[in-house]
Amino acid sequence: MNGSRIAAVGHYQPAKVLTNEDLAGLVDTSDEWIRSRVGIRTRHIAGPDEPVDELAAHAAAKALAAAGLAASDIDLVLVATSTAIDRSPNMAARVANRLGMPSPATMDLNVVCAGFTHALATADHAVRAGGSARALVIGADKMSEVADWTDRTTCVLVGDGAGAAVVEACPADTAGPVGIGPVLWGSVPEMGNAVRIEGTPPRFAQEGQSVYRWATTQLPRIARQACERAGVAPEELAAVVLHQANLRIIEPLAAKIGAVNAVVARDVVESGNTSAASIPLAFSKLVERGEISTGDPVLLFGFGGNLSYAGQVVRCP
Repeated sequence: MNGSRIAAVGHYQPAKVLTNEDLAGLVDTSDEWIRSRVGIRTRHIAGPDEPVDELAAHAAAKALAAAGLAASDIDLVLVATSTAIDRSPNMAARVANRLGMPSPATMDLNVVCAGFTHALATADHAVRAGGSARALVIGADKMSEVADWTDRTTCVLVGDGAGAAVVEACPADTAGPVGIGPVLWGSVPEMGNAVRIEGTPPRFAQEGQSVYRWATTQLPRIARQACERAGVAPEELAAVVLHQANLRIIEPLAAKIGAVNAVVARDVVESGNTSAASIPLAFSKLVERGEISTGDPVLLFGFGGNLSYAGQVVRCP
């Protein structure tokens, strides 16, 4: 069997920025109210002519360029999203078409905020088993399209964007130090209604306090187990990239994991909650800014919708 590794990452956000002051003109809220409760200052919002697959394709193109690869080098495209309005063609097929890929396998995964880490694990498994030589893994969501812009408790959270990673095979004996660690994933089905995107038209809603209690009390143990599976102690982590849901969740969760020497991604402050895009978006920005170096161990940990979770330790490309 092969090993697998992340060869490169990339990200994309729409040009339009929506500030807390802008939101105060739409609903009964304020910059102080939003920042004190969720830590968000700004978010990027896609226009009506910017569909999910366009966001995804931009991020994917950047990841391919960073890896020095052509679109034709990819044989598997996985897109994690929960905001694809059309059922077919799926987002992965639309991205492949936008990038001019000849014949890749194309699949979408809907695990909401934990979608990217689920998709990354799926690509890792496919590469290790020999089913793929190079996979493109994308998290992309247009949360503004499913937001209830009259609900001040949820509309202040959301943003749009995409992040992508190129996953490729590497010799199994080098997969440990440079590769993708074993995934730890699961869910709490009886609490699945705590985060919802449902109805016609679909709208995002959540039970914020239930999610906060679950994330801050139950997830630290699970995240530490993901580190154990990779053979990496939390204090050895160079970075922790959690789903960018809420700064009041991210900071206590990172502290409880015990990653005392790690850079903690706080992209939620400028990007809001971008659902499946949040982890690859934040990870790509850390790489771009040089805050982590090639080979550094990084914990990626997604959680949220369906009350699902998935995490793995990867090595920085």
